[in-house]
Amino acid sequence: MSFFSYQTLKKVLFKLEPETAHTLASIGLRTAAHIPILLRFLAKQYFVTHPMLRQEIFGKTFQNPVGLGAGFDKNGQYITATPAMGFGYTEIGTITPKPQDGNPKPRLFRLLKDQSIQNAMGFNNKGSFYMLQQLKKLYFLDYPIGINIGKNKLTAENEALNDYETLFRAFKEYGDYIVINISSPNTPGLRDLQNEAFIQAIFAMAKEITSQPVLLKIAPDMAHEDAILLCKTAVDAGAAGIIATNTTIDYSLTEDAKDFGGISGALLTEKSYALFRAIGKELYGKTLLISVGGIDSAEEAYRRIKAGASLVQIYSMFIYKGPILIKEINEGLIQLLQKDGYNHISEAIGADWK
Repeated sequence: MSFFSYQTLKKVLFKLEPETAHTLASIGLRTAAHIPILLRFLAKQYFVTHPMLRQEIFGKTFQNPVGLGAGFDKNGQYITATPAMGFGYTEIGTITPKPQDGNPKPRLFRLLKDQSIQNAMGFNNKGSFYMLQQLKKLYFLDYPIGINIGKNKLTAENEALNDYETLFRAFKEYGDYIVINISSPNTPGLRDLQNEAFIQAIFAMAKEITSQPVLLKIAPDMAHEDAILLCKTAVDAGAAGIIATNTTIDYSLTEDAKDFGGISGALLTEKSYALFRAIGKELYGKTLLISVGGIDSAEEAYRRIKAGASLVQIYSMFIYKGPILIKEINEGLIQLLQKDGYNHISEAIGADWK
């Protein structure tokens, strides 16, 4: 499958409503997951592995540092197809204890001239039981998987810990890491949980339930000093890492924005990088850092790596550019590392602070 063929497919999909297009693409990926010869062909085209990029993280081998961000595979339905698109790992979810439909439609919008996406999905997913059945099918799959978890929409803020407890217990033996999502703008009151008391409570609870690495994902709209304090609190409470950032509610970034939902893609690039860099300056070397938000090239991924990211994630720019983007990022990273005289990606991680 060439870049041209993906662009041809994109022209067709982009004539459809965004959520309809995503559904059709999902059907294609689920179908591909059952055709091993096709997966092998695609992986040969797009999957990049190289000694310079290979890392051992959380006891798992990451063949390359570029992962699929949460929100694309909400129900873990095409994990086996993800490597064929070039990704070195995947993060599934956000998953909630009970199934829920999410917010009313339309809730997904393309900001075409900005190469961005605005979504107000609201954690639509099939619930934790369904996700567990998907994960149980993957017993022999040697591929890094993160599980992104969130509370149900109807769960009151003062009962949110109960939802997260349910999810920690459900997934304590599955996947390779768990991500606490309290940074989505699409569940009422969720971002209010981004406070020290809740962070301390949830990580204390997590330590009692699971030995899985548990990470915190934060929003890009916090003041840098507040975000750093929150991340430090999480690390002190036992967080194994920080993922920055989720989508933004800064609607001033484009005149085409709706007044609800979160924006991702190219519009988020600088905002996400600025916050990640601030966090990296304080926490590089103290915890694992993952950067996500508007990464559209090897150069941008490398910028995040030098600011402290061991891993990066792609979502919206993948929709605009297709699997060739993942290949180009990984191949470009090898060239950038070699240009700077590095023998391995670990030497470049946090280079800005060394």
